[in-house]
Amino acid sequence: MRLIILGTGGMARQHAEHFAKIPGVTLAAGVDMDKDRAAAFAEKYGMAKSFGSLDDAIAWGEFDAAANVTPDSVHHATTMKLMAAGKHVFCEKPLAVNYPDAKEMAGTAEQRGLINMVNLTYRNVAELQKARAMVLAGDVGAVRHIEAAYRQSWLVSKHWGDWKTEPQWLWRLSRKHGSNGCLGDTGIHILDFAVYGAATEVDHLFCKLRAFDKAPGGRIGDYVLDANDGFTMAVTFKNSAIGVIHGSRFATGHLNELHLRIHGDKGAVEVLHTAEGSKLRACVGDDVEKAVWRDIVPQSVETNYQKFAAAVKTGINQEPSFHHAANLQRVLDLAQASDSRHAELEL
Repeated sequence: MRLIILGTGGMARQHAEHFAKIPGVTLAAGVDMDKDRAAAFAEKYGMAKSFGSLDDAIAWGEFDAAANVTPDSVHHATTMKLMAAGKHVFCEKPLAVNYPDAKEMAGTAEQRGLINMVNLTYRNVAELQKARAMVLAGDVGAVRHIEAAYRQSWLVSKHWGDWKTEPQWLWRLSRKHGSNGCLGDTGIHILDFAVYGAATEVDHLFCKLRAFDKAPGGRIGDYVLDANDGFTMAVTFKNSAIGVIHGSRFATGHLNELHLRIHGDKGAVEVLHTAEGSKLRACVGDDVEKAVWRDIVPQSVETNYQKFAAAVKTGINQEPSFHHAANLQRVLDLAQASDSRHAELEL
């Protein structure tokens, strides 16, 4: 597979490093509106070509697939161009900024028979994969309750930088600057963590969003701080379970943490993922009577990058696909509508 990397910012480095390690993958070109940055990126990762526009890269055409690492707002336009040129696409999350665009992207990929995947990075967590396998194997019985949380604390900590002075954080707090807040940034991750781990989908939801006062007048310079800082969803699932999915940037004491609990009528599993690593534990079988939890160490799993390369080679699409990501975007769109309408909504 000859691969171009479209967008050569921070996350692009991870794409280049992961794909470079996969046998049979050639990093063919770096593409960015900033020609100098594209050239420097291509040189760093041994790419023979660099381009200052996607149109120029497509006109050259000597590649099979693209890793789309552009800003969220242009995922739709750039991916549609790539697919029109017959190229397979590995897109960063979210697939699009709204469900209609995401649905169109998924439909086009399927109609054209192109390999399509979205980089929902927490699929690479082996503990989550094992939890799902246990649910599917019936180890916890019928799932009754699901709890999922994405906790960050960068609004109360300078561990990653000072949000009050640095544009890389300020834009995430401003709808005018393209942010959908905590829901748009981390909501897709924890939503996927929950529905994938519990092997189900959302059926109904009621969502509340909240942007807290963080600066005099609710703004810092050109940044109006009106994007949500946290969200809470009360959810019913298609497997008849109920639960809560929530996220916060004010989760003091938690730098970046995903937490999932799945309770069934025969047992339960719990996944905790932090920057320090991941843990899986379960209360199943005879341990249920005394509420004994035991740690489980899963085997390693393939990464999304490896799955995409394999999919292009075999012609068999793998998950997480555009179709799945579009369904997640539909939930996120409805969550915003639920907050606006103060109503429970059905998918």
